Amino acid sequence: SGSLAYDRIMNFPGYFKDNIVPEKIHVLNVSFPIERIEERFGGTAGNIAFNLSLFDVESTILACTGRDFSKYGNWLASKKVDLSKIKKVEKELTSTAYIITDNTNNQIAGFYMGAMKMPSKQKIEGDANDIAIIAPGNIQDMMHYQDQYQDKKIPYIFDPGQMLTYLQPEEIRALVTGAKVLVTNDYELDLVKKKTELTLEQIFEICEIVITTHGEKGSIIRTKNEEIKINPVKPKSVVDPTGAGDAYRAGFIYGHINGKDLKTCGQLGSLAATYAVEEYGTQEHFYDLEEFKTKYKDNFKENF
Repeated sequence: SGSLAYDRIMNFPGYFKDNIVPEKIHVLNVSFPIERIEERFGGTAGNIAFNLSLFDVESTILACTGRDFSKYGNWLASKKVDLSKIKKVEKELTSTAYIITDNTNNQIAGFYMGAMKMPSKQKIEGDANDIAIIAPGNIQDMMHYQDQYQDKKIPYIFDPGQMLTYLQPEEIRALVTGAKVLVTNDYELDLVKKKTELTLEQIFEICEIVITTHGEKGSIIRTKNEEIKINPVKPKSVVDPTGAGDAYRAGFIYGHINGKDLKTCGQLGSLAATYAVEEYGTQEHFYDLEEFKTKYKDNFKENF
């Protein structure tokens, strides 16, 4: 579950830091000239499902869309993504993200909720042999699917992302409790700890695995008993970092469902993320498994 959205991605050929005066942040009023704008398919659920399709992994999306979803839906269907659990809200438009990126890949974003304001609240079928991910999306849905996964003993990954701003402390606690994996960046992990008043040690009492991504520095996978540093894979060039996190999650999931150890799962995620940042847009990259395996061996000096 998560969001389905159109991404309008804009490139500012400069640096935000040169146009923002810290001591005047309380009266911020800036405008950035844009040299490029593109509309792309995005949203957390769509991005993760697309990346899973590159691994030949079939997935089902749980989300709401608006009346303008048809071209996006056709794209996902061509990737063999199951759309049967998507709820269409005719009176709304599909969610849209507006993202400005500067020359150091810092981002300023605005997000129109659109159809995501409505919960999909689909009935879940599955068991302990499946795996789910609760990615940033409608809060009612995040809570609804967490309840269903726990009732059906379906292991799930909790990826709060930008919804941490809106989730209440008790909701975050409920979502972390029973999750197999909590995945965030380093800032988001600090926010989880702050809002829930939980230490990392206390989180391990209710969640088995904590993944913390650090952008170009790689990621760290922790359990109660070990800490694994995952090295980044150097991209040919960084064109657009927007979809890197969702690609990482798909790579990790692919490794997990194939019984790989945590280090391998993280390395799969790291490499998948690299493909995403090399293209403009979150669903513009491509690889087949043989190519991916070759690049994996080149970077990590081992097979998977």
